Amino acid sequence: MSDGGMPDYPVPPSPMGDVVDEAWEVEPSYVKERLSAGDAGFVLLDCRRPNERPVASIEGSEFLPMQELASRVNELEEHAEKEMVVYCHHGRRSLRVTAFLREQGFENVKSMAGGIDRWSEEIDQSVPVY
Repeated sequence: MSDGGMPDYPVPPSPMGDVVDEAWEVEPSYVKERLSAGDAGFVLLDCRRPNERPVASIEGSEFLPMQELASRVNELEEHAEKEMVVYCHHGRRSLRVTAFLREQGFENVKSMAGGIDRWSEEIDQSVPVY
């Protein structure tokens, strides 16, 4: 279990195991700056479960649930050259998704530290905390 006691859906097995590098994290304020700039070279990816997105989401983000990532990773190919930041509820799943995407050849992928929970506290209090 992770992220507030909800079941964890693992990223497919990796030859690197569960290698996660906390240097792959960016602050929510950085994400806010990138979204505000409207940069077409930036993608914000929500990797939470489908039942979480209607509760709270960040405007402008794309959605690909972690449990569907292995079978749908090809859908992200159009973003291969862009900077991508992944977020989840608290930032643990998104770090794992970041590691998986890097193993798949996406070089410029990071995780938003603290997830949407921290976003709600520091950036946009209108986004519900759950």
